[in-house]
Amino acid sequence: MDVYQEYAAKLRTPEEAVEVIKSGDWVDYSTNVGFPYLLDRALAKRRDELCDVKIRGNLSFGPIEAVECDPLREHFTYNSWHCSAYERQLCDRGLCNYIPMIFHLVVPYYRHFLTVNVAMTSVTPMDRHGYFNLSCAAGVAKGILECADIVILEVNEHLPRILGGFDESIHISQVDYVVEGVHPPLPQFPMEKPTREDILIAEHILPHIRDGATLQLGIGAMPNVIGTMLCQSDLKDLGMHTELCGDAYYELWKAGKLTNERKSFQRGKGVTGIVFGSKKLYDWVDMNPGVIIEPLEFVNDPETIARIDNMISINSCIAVDLYGQICAESVGLRQISGTGGQLDYVTGAAMARGGKAFICMPSTFVDRQGVRHSNIVPHFEGDIVTDPRSQAYFIVTEYGVVNLVGRTTWERAEMLISIAHPDFREDLIRAAEKQKIWRGSPRCRI
Repeated sequence: MDVYQEYAAKLRTPEEAVEVIKSGDWVDYSTNVGFPYLLDRALAKRRDELCDVKIRGNLSFGPIEAVECDPLREHFTYNSWHCSAYERQLCDRGLCNYIPMIFHLVVPYYRHFLTVNVAMTSVTPMDRHGYFNLSCAAGVAKGILECADIVILEVNEHLPRILGGFDESIHISQVDYVVEGVHPPLPQFPMEKPTREDILIAEHILPHIRDGATLQLGIGAMPNVIGTMLCQSDLKDLGMHTELCGDAYYELWKAGKLTNERKSFQRGKGVTGIVFGSKKLYDWVDMNPGVIIEPLEFVNDPETIARIDNMISINSCIAVDLYGQICAESVGLRQISGTGGQLDYVTGAAMARGGKAFICMPSTFVDRQGVRHSNIVPHFEGDIVTDPRSQAYFIVTEYGVVNLVGRTTWERAEMLISIAHPDFREDLIRAAEKQKIWRGSPRCRI
């Protein structure tokens, strides 16, 4: 049987394919634009036939029909490895539970500990060799599919075909069912407009970046601001090694800054694990020999990151306490996003020769009542610690940048208060005194 005959034998309608899902099953939806739109809709139609179906996904942009059709969670229970803005809203409504993780370990979790009865993901159309490209979800998709009892692929005509180092494709012989259908255009996420604080934070980081540096830019406005400012700088021959490839990298390439030619590892290749952004980004990564996608268990492995000289990691957080603990995923007990790959890159960049890991945040936020609060706090009270104080390096606000490596508790308090908003510094000093981590003015008698 040739690959086209095998394809025809495995072709089903979405409704036929999801008939394999049974009550009590664990079902996986993959990640970001790999979300199986048609299969999810078909599964939702089976709501009243099923009970206790558990679904895993992450960075799903919604709507998820299997969730929305079951507001009491009597039939489907959705869980996310990393919350998108949509999934955050589901958490607020009690319709999503977060799964704690570090991104480079997600597939090993599946391999060693988790059950996957049915895995479903979107892919590009099959090529003449019988391969489907896992596209923007390749960072985790192949490993999850290999762990599943039943594999269902949904062909999405809009997905870019992204070249890979390994595990970016799956062969028709490894698949149980294939479904086809019409899809809406891929969701787009253009670069956000920077705030004044974003620009000031970026200005503090730029002097630390040199020609030939390799960049990891996290999710959010701040990393994109860095990319925009680098486009306007005199820096050259920058590289890309990142968990997420967003529009900032496309803009750097268009400006002639992103060449990857001075990377000490995988030279000439911009490396990523997942992709989402604007249509121009999807067009750029499509069949581009300068961009390769690989599993996050490799891309995000700190040992891989540490092989790259002058590795610069730039990520955002929500708050930092005076001990140097970093929260990037919750406000109190409210889940906002997830650990993702932040700890991977904080660890790996710090290990790399010439590497630096930056965590950025505005010094304050304003709540819904219009009250301003400090993002540098005395100590956390229920906030989830994403990066432990033992792995806190460069912390940046609009008031400056400090490096906490090797610093005592009193030095950390002094340094962090120095980049806090001036309106909160006295309160923070009093808190540090109470916590016995404030030295005050040194007194010396000879």
